[in-house]
Amino acid sequence: MINSLKSKIHQQCIDIINKQIDEIKLALNNAQEGANNETKSSAGDKHETGRAMAQLETEKLSTQLNKNEQLLAHLLKIDTSAQLQKIGMGSLVKTNKGLFYIAIGLGKIKIEEESVFVISIQSPIGKLLLNKKEKETFSFNNTSYSIEKID
Repeated sequence: MINSLKSKIHQQCIDIINKQIDEIKLALNNAQEGANNETKSSAGDKHETGRAMAQLETEKLSTQLNKNEQLLAHLLKIDTSAQLQKIGMGSLVKTNKGLFYIAIGLGKIKIEEESVFVISIQSPIGKLLLNKKEKETFSFNNTSYSIEKID
């Protein structure tokens, strides 16, 4: 049961990133159209300011697009069928305080009435979970966690 949940969580993460990529591409397209229209309709200082702002927006969106494409590539490398004895990339960890999916930093998502914290291995709690096994415990923000199941 937990393995099918892991696959669903993984797919939802991919869907979230793909949606973000689509939204960024649309915004990039709109920013480019705005810059092109600015070129056609303006003259003088106002024209230069408008072009500079459009260029800054395009650069910001391009950076976001690149980051999201890297996150997607990272997700696509995860083998959700791997049976792990220790917590690592792609682990779904059931603790006494909730579920954690070790992949990328997306935060809390909801799937099948379950809240799951999708975190990266570089996050503070991800670093604490790395290489832990079932029945081990750890403490984060003055809260004790015990690892009940790793998938």
